Amino acid sequence: MFLLLALCGGVGASLRWLADVVLSRVLPAGFPWAILIVNASGSLTLGLLTGLSLDSTWLAIMGTGLLGGYTTFSTVAVDTQMLAQSGRTEAAWGNALGTLVLCVALAAGGLALGMVLSGAGLPLAH
Repeated sequence: MFLLLALCGGVGASLRWLADVVLSRVLPAGFPWAILIVNASGSLTLGLLTGLSLDSTWLAIMGTGLLGGYTTFSTVAVDTQMLAQSGRTEAAWGNALGTLVLCVALAAGGLALGMVLSGAGLPLAH
């Protein structure tokens, strides 16, 4: 399992790099849109896979390996700091808070969708 986990982590990191390169060419410059999209799509996907109640081994391989390699918090932290140091305080706050709110919301949406698709139904608030 360890080798598969490591391989998937490498694939995820490679996919992040590719997405960053491609998206950065087509999106407006000056804000880390590509990394925001990568983290948002990874959060949605992990929520979906978790909601589908995959076997714990496959969830670890896909979640920790593939999506752990694909998503990145450290890049968000560095990008946010670089925006702040360049005097773009609003963009820095937008990146930090926008990433947090969007990713948590998409993870919740993915989780709910996965639960519905698996037949578990929507979780009820307590």
